[in-house]
Amino acid sequence: MSVPQAAPTRARHFVLFFAVSLAVITYVDRVCISQAAPQMQKDLGLTKEQMGWAFTAFSLAYALFEIPGGWLGDKIGPRKVLMRVVAMWSVFTIATGWAFNLASLIVFRFLFGIGEAGCFPNVTKAFTLWFPAYERVKAQGVMWLSARWGGAFTPLLVGWMLAVGGEGKAGLGLHYKWVFLIFGLLGVIWAVFFYQWFCDLPKNHPSVNAAELAIIGDHSHATGGDHSIPWAELFASRSVWMLWLQYFCMSFAWYFYITWMPTFIKETFPNLTDINRSLLACVPLFFGGLGSIFAGLVSAPLEKYFGSSGSARRFMGCVGLCSAAVMLLASVWLRQTASAGEAGSWIPILSMLAVGLASFCNDLAMPGAWGACMEVGGKHTGSLSGSMNMMGNLGGAMPGFVVPMVLSLTNLPDAASPSWNAVFYLFAAVYVVGGLSWMAIDPVTPLVQQVMSTKSSGWAIALRMVAGLSLFVLLTGLIVMGCSPEPSPQGRQMALLGGSLMLGGFFLAFLVDCLTDIRDGVQKMSGKF
Repeated sequence: MSVPQAAPTRARHFVLFFAVSLAVITYVDRVCISQAAPQMQKDLGLTKEQMGWAFTAFSLAYALFEIPGGWLGDKIGPRKVLMRVVAMWSVFTIATGWAFNLASLIVFRFLFGIGEAGCFPNVTKAFTLWFPAYERVKAQGVMWLSARWGGAFTPLLVGWMLAVGGEGKAGLGLHYKWVFLIFGLLGVIWAVFFYQWFCDLPKNHPSVNAAELAIIGDHSHATGGDHSIPWAELFASRSVWMLWLQYFCMSFAWYFYITWMPTFIKETFPNLTDINRSLLACVPLFFGGLGSIFAGLVSAPLEKYFGSSGSARRFMGCVGLCSAAVMLLASVWLRQTASAGEAGSWIPILSMLAVGLASFCNDLAMPGAWGACMEVGGKHTGSLSGSMNMMGNLGGAMPGFVVPMVLSLTNLPDAASPSWNAVFYLFAAVYVVGGLSWMAIDPVTPLVQQVMSTKSSGWAIALRMVAGLSLFVLLTGLIVMGCSPEPSPQGRQMALLGGSLMLGGFFLAFLVDCLTDIRDGVQKMSGKF
């Protein structure tokens, strides 16, 4: 008589719960300072520019330490790394509330950024170890839904905690120090429970039975061997370059939603109340979360339809980012069809709905991008996902200075209500570049198997990087020329500079590769004689 098989346990769902809760904590801790900033400026005697330095300190640290954080997860495992980085950034979340001058605030935010940089690469590493390949994109979708919604509702939550209640007004009336303390303690509690429960390998966890382990599969190969960062393989892979490019483009446009969006709403729809503006500012992140979970849910049906997960991910990435561009153009068209300041007008709602749909389409590419890091990276998942997120955050840092420049070049100095159309055109163009880059990505073949026909020299790689960045200068110059109310010599100069550097960079890189091939051929021929 055969013994009935035990039903599979679901311990991996607890891993997803830890990832979801951490994603919320990450964005809550990150966005909290934006609501507390006015009172912090007043208490510390800071100008807006000085407060901006504190924001930049976080962004810089977050970008620079993505690769080290991912590499460390590859080397010692996500359990040890996540416990340390979450505890670290939680401590400096608390310390942010007790900053006593500009220097201390910058230091605390920089150290906070170092800690948060290790989060998502190591969560992705944990997904690689704990989930079968067909569940990973769905897991990424659920996690990014939580991250987006955490960021969407944090301004309302923090505003309620800071607001003084009474006389029909809702609010706790807490000082921002106690708000930072509460959010920081949440991270410490998470780190303690996670470290006690989690194991890097499912086969070592007492809650995983044989049936669930058979579903997960054996991913021990993703933890052993040499964990030095494979720079040669990364730079030699076209798919890796395109992954970096699409995430750079995606973040370049997406960061507008969490930086300049409130200013855009205030200047474009001046007749709206403060609460209405706050609610509209939540729209992009709310819809972005829906896009992430939608992408995770439709990934399996699309894989069946296309016959491969690679084709499904390319389809979602290309269509998602190109559709985001269309939605931003639709938002511009809606604002141009009627006066945004007209009483009772639906234009603000419809225009922001289009922006929300752009964010929805943006996040259709998000789970597939991180899923590609898991499939392509293998045991180097942390390093690859960290490098992709680093490129994304470098792109996300650019709107901070690009948006004011474009606004100043496309509006008259005495304009009562500046036009943001050129900014939207720029973001739409960048979205298209990101969408098209997906056509050149192989999101499933492991990195060690992706061999280019010719390996570029370091000089050729550097020239291609310069040429790629010059494309954004060219796009900015062309849009400034097209949207400026007067002839713009600055726009023309940017277009000429960007176009010249782009064409020259690609041509010189091609020339260097040709000379390298000739040199290698001569060396091989001489070796035979």
